[in-house]
Amino acid sequence: MSSNNSLQSNTPEPNDEASSSSIRTPSFDGLRVAALESRRGDDLSRLIARFGGTPFVSPSMREVRIEKNKSAIDFAYRVMTGEIGVVIFLTGVGFRHLLAAIEPHVDKQRFLDSLSDIITIARGPKPVVAMREVGIQPTHRAPEPNTWRELLQVIDQHVPIANQAVGLQEYGVTNRSLIAGLEARGASVVNVKVYQWELPEDINPLKENIQAICAGERDCLMFTSANQAVNMLKLAEEMGCVDELRTALRRTVVASIGPTTSEMLQHLDLPVDIEPEHSKMGHLVQAAAEKAARILKAKRFSGITSNQGAVPSMNDQNSFKDSPFLRACYRLPTDVTPIWLMRQAGRYMAEYRAVREKHSFLELCKNPALCAEVMVTAVEKLGVDAAIIFSDLLPILEPMGFNLEFAAGDGPVIHNPIRTSRDIDRVTALTEMSPLQFVADTVRMTRAALPPSIPVIGFAGSPFTLASYMIEGGGSRNYVHTKTLMLGDPAAWNVLMEKLVESISLYLNSQIASGAQCVQLFDSWAGCLSPNDYRIHVLPHMIRLLESISPSVPVINFATGNPMLTSLLRGDSRTVVGLDWRVPLDVGWDMAGNDRAVQGNMDPTILFAGLDAIKDAAHYVLSQAAGKPGHIFNLGHGILPGTPVDNVIALVDMVHEMSDRR
Repeated sequence: MSSNNSLQSNTPEPNDEASSSSIRTPSFDGLRVAALESRRGDDLSRLIARFGGTPFVSPSMREVRIEKNKSAIDFAYRVMTGEIGVVIFLTGVGFRHLLAAIEPHVDKQRFLDSLSDIITIARGPKPVVAMREVGIQPTHRAPEPNTWRELLQVIDQHVPIANQAVGLQEYGVTNRSLIAGLEARGASVVNVKVYQWELPEDINPLKENIQAICAGERDCLMFTSANQAVNMLKLAEEMGCVDELRTALRRTVVASIGPTTSEMLQHLDLPVDIEPEHSKMGHLVQAAAEKAARILKAKRFSGITSNQGAVPSMNDQNSFKDSPFLRACYRLPTDVTPIWLMRQAGRYMAEYRAVREKHSFLELCKNPALCAEVMVTAVEKLGVDAAIIFSDLLPILEPMGFNLEFAAGDGPVIHNPIRTSRDIDRVTALTEMSPLQFVADTVRMTRAALPPSIPVIGFAGSPFTLASYMIEGGGSRNYVHTKTLMLGDPAAWNVLMEKLVESISLYLNSQIASGAQCVQLFDSWAGCLSPNDYRIHVLPHMIRLLESISPSVPVINFATGNPMLTSLLRGDSRTVVGLDWRVPLDVGWDMAGNDRAVQGNMDPTILFAGLDAIKDAAHYVLSQAAGKPGHIFNLGHGILPGTPVDNVIALVDMVHEMSDRR
């Protein structure tokens, strides 16, 4: 394959808009976009329209200064008398309101001089500007993204607060996480509110937006402030439609301007689908225009599939609180470290071999009842905390136009691989699931046969690995054909990857609609890539794929063979990063980031050793996790054929016993 082997008539040129997502102009493509901005509502409307959206902007709040604010006056006196030695200012408006509230009652200049003599911390640029207006330079400023976490980091690095009174200028709803963090460090918190966010005087536009959201007449909702969500729910409660609104937001793309707003939304049990890299209005609108259509399609998938019931959100499932696996996916505390194992139903089990004696591998994969039976048997025998459906990465390729065979002794073989760029024309993206209905049925039957406390995991191959199978025609040592197309004809490569993203997202959303409570992406061959090649030729497609998968479930992103890819597997906030055994778990977790859950990562060959060796290895992995919420124990790859079943059972028991935190 070479760059000269261009696709036929539908091949995009390198400069064509379709050839590279990096040069596309983001567009809402007519989506109906609601927003609750008050001060800059007109600006936001123009931005939404400029990016191709239909704006519906309704003011949701107004600042109301607290009159006769006795607590603010008391606060000022405590600063001037030296009782408060550290003050944190959260907003510029709040700082100005504080000065206005105390000025008729105390010497303003004396108060400012007292602030100059103590430690002051500004949450971000706006309180810095307000303080400089009156000649005060804050001692410290929290870095971006200016959340309570950054404030606490500044305190940990520079400001000992044990046994100190710390003043906190608040705005809107009390930030209980910040107060708890300050108190945990030994501070006595003196909080002062100087203004509050009331509903706008004319609430009719906000009412109309809430009613339209409930009726499914809005596609995207933007929040530019945390307090907008509070007021929206407050009015919805007065209208008697708060439950209806919450339900509707599961089918609506929710965009948050930044971490502080996202935290409030999550605290209020509202979804967050989009958060821009920079907490600016323009970045918010651009990010939403780029991603909203894909996310909306994923969120509404279960509503447009016939004869399939949608999976409720995790917050609605009674089993969530009883599942250590699901809790770990969301980095919530668990009584024990959950464990499941890749290939936990496989050739090492006598029960599986008995089934295979009567059926070929593909016959088994296409028999949902047998697939469910094989997995349920494994779950019951091993005592694991989750069940991955029994299937394979490759059946998805058949309806995409490939002649697939599992040859005895040779593994999977594709008899009509891609050999020129023109061959990509015959690759058909999935548009409906009837050719793969047996996979959805496998999910449904596996879910029905297991206790509610055992989550079901669906899965698919990642775009790179499936593309490699399509191109190589089977296994490969060096992936010459795949890399030749990827590097020699990137326009053709992008066309192939876009077809795979479309197909895999449909495939996984169908599994979720059928009952999967988590899905895993297997990038078994990504280890052949350098980090730079992965970043350029694979990562943009992975980002789009993750955006296209229903946000109601966590996604495990597992790539094996090259630990240097780990930091590129972070995905979105619900992503669990799968680690293979080639990297120590604590190092891999640092690379993935402490804001992600991780899965892994014992070497599967250790299961051939004695019980002492297995116990030592399991203890080593658990010790590296250090009991932090968000660790799912697994192997660094699948269970190997010939592994002693008793050793696998012993591993599961050991992990549960050694990690028991009750």
